[in-house]
Amino acid sequence: MKLEIKYTEKFINKSELEQYKEKAAEANKSLELKSGKGNNFLGWVNLPSETSDNLLNNIYSTVENLNNDIDFMIIIGIGGSYLGAKAVIEALSDNFSAYKNDKKTKILFAGNNLSEDYLYEIRNLIKNKSYAVTVISKSGTTTEPAVAFRILKADLEKKYGKKEAKRRIIAITDKEKGALKKLADNENYKTYVIPDNVGGRFSVLTPVGLLPVAFAGFDIKKIIKGAADAENITKIKGNDAEIYAAVRNILYNKGYTNEILVNYNPKLNFFAEWWKQLYGESEGKDGKGIFPASAGFTTDLHSLGQYIQDGKRNLFETIISVEKSKHKIILEKDEQNLDNLNYLAGKQIEEINKSAEQGTLKAHIDGGVPNIRISIPEINEYNIGKLIYFFERACGISGYILGVNPFDQPGVEEYKRNMFRILGKPGL
Repeated sequence: MKLEIKYTEKFINKSELEQYKEKAAEANKSLELKSGKGNNFLGWVNLPSETSDNLLNNIYSTVENLNNDIDFMIIIGIGGSYLGAKAVIEALSDNFSAYKNDKKTKILFAGNNLSEDYLYEIRNLIKNKSYAVTVISKSGTTTEPAVAFRILKADLEKKYGKKEAKRRIIAITDKEKGALKKLADNENYKTYVIPDNVGGRFSVLTPVGLLPVAFAGFDIKKIIKGAADAENITKIKGNDAEIYAAVRNILYNKGYTNEILVNYNPKLNFFAEWWKQLYGESEGKDGKGIFPASAGFTTDLHSLGQYIQDGKRNLFETIISVEKSKHKIILEKDEQNLDNLNYLAGKQIEEINKSAEQGTLKAHIDGGVPNIRISIPEINEYNIGKLIYFFERACGISGYILGVNPFDQPGVEEYKRNMFRILGKPGL
């Protein structure tokens, strides 16, 4: 993985960068020593290196016990309880895996919205199929997953009977307390623990993310290895996570208050959704914070491109660039050449894509948009694990530089209180 900040040089001077590098190093030291704000939620910092083979093998065993019996695994969760898993699965999957009639277990996600149509359509899809459910919630009372689980649990019990339904339900929840933990104990569900010291948006490298990814057929040991290597690298002063955090904060203080995470591979579109929660919930508080947005190029160049090129100069871009594509397609010469594309004949599609990336990068910089570029050799389990940890570490550093607690989310509760009052929840 490589970080390039040379595309910010016309927007940042060297003395600023050196000053903020020192701030980033201090912030990173606070993470490592667990001495900063929110230090009771820093379990993720050493999580990759502390993840045991016993846990990973136990997850594989659970997958093996169920996978041959099911067509679908439904993951019930919201926010960090599903975004990370879905981000990793979509990054590693064939773009059209949902349409393939192979023997792989298909992963569905529920409990991440309150759309009646969405839940109805999932139930309609699986009613004549074999399926199981993984419910992910620390408390067990978060409205969206609790509603979905109540309905899908009843469906399972009606379809298979209570005994078999219990075998087909996995709970990922608190170690000791909460409604879901109590239910899981009473019903003897297979259970995994969400560590007390790991917040939801940092939980993708716990069973919250690892179990769904394993059910999807991917190598979670390689993911943890990539993350563990990133953990070791980011302990060193002056590492890329510190530099990324430093540059973001310099730009923020110059009025660049919106960051667009850009990719040129649709497999990474949902990775950006995970990234948006990670940075939005961590930094957006106390009237501060960079607003996280995302774009999939070249697609969004035909929608957002005009604004990025010529609109208000309050944004910067961070590009995730994948150096090597998985497949190879060569554009062939056409005798008629009605589309005037023969000048591209003999070129690989990825070469055309890379040219679009380079051309866009230059255009946006010339248009006054600072750019940061992060490249990975290819999309695989190891590199995704490394990228996840890099962004987590940089997020903690960046939040500390900003002067906020990156590990709480008090604003999330406001909409819930209003909704509960409207619904007439007792006690409000």
